[in-house]
Amino acid sequence: MRNVIILGTGGCAAELTFLIEDNNAKLPADHWINILGYIDYADHLKDNYDKYDFEAPVLCDIDSYQPKPDEEVLIGVMDIAFKGKMIKALKEKNAKIGSFFHHSVVMPPNLNIGEGNIVFPFCIIEKYATVGNYNLLISYSFIAHDCVVGDNNFLSGAGIAGSVKVGNNNYFGLRSTVVPGVTIGNGNTIQAGMLVDKNVKDDTTVFYRFKEKVMAIPKPN
Repeated sequence: MRNVIILGTGGCAAELTFLIEDNNAKLPADHWINILGYIDYADHLKDNYDKYDFEAPVLCDIDSYQPKPDEEVLIGVMDIAFKGKMIKALKEKNAKIGSFFHHSVVMPPNLNIGEGNIVFPFCIIEKYATVGNYNLLISYSFIAHDCVVGDNNFLSGAGIAGSVKVGNNNYFGLRSTVVPGVTIGNGNTIQAGMLVDKNVKDDTTVFYRFKEKVMAIPKPN
C-alpha cells in the first residue's frame, strides 16, 4: 500500500481522489493507495475543500509541510505556473513526488517516463515514446510512438501523434491534436480543438476564431 498526500484541494485534486478510490475498488489490496490528507494554502480552502467533501483532512500548507520517508506527494493541480512553483517547493524540501496511472491506461511496462506524472483513465502512451516529469494527462489523451515530451505539460483529452517533440510547460486544450513530426517549444497554449500542423516555438497561443459572436439557433415551434 502506498501512503500519499495530495497537493491541492481544487477540481483536479477532487478528480484525482475519485480516480484513486476507483482504482482501489478494482485492484488487490497490496496495490491500494492510502490518502493521508491534503496540503494547500488557506485562501484556497474556502472555495474548494468543503465543496468537494473530501474525507481525508487538510494537513498543512506547502510552506509548513515536512516530508516523511514513508509517504509521497501526488500533485493534484492543473494550473501550469502554480504547479511549477509547487514542484520547486517540494524539491527544495526533498519530498518524494509520486506518479499515478489509472488502471485503464494503456502503456508498455518498460516505458521511458519520469516522476510525478498523473494519467487519468483511457489514456494511451505508446511504446517507444519518451515522457518527462510532472505531466498531467486528462482522460482520452494519447502520446504516440517516437514522441519526446518534456516536463509539466497539460493534455486535456489531447493527442500527440507520432514523432512529435514537445518541450516544457505547454497547455494542450480539449481535443487539440498535433500531427506527426511537429515540434512544440515551451510555454505554449494550444486552444481547444486546434489541429497543429506546423512547428510552434515558445510562449505562443495557437487559436482559431471563426466568429466573435456565438450563435444559437432555436428549434422552430
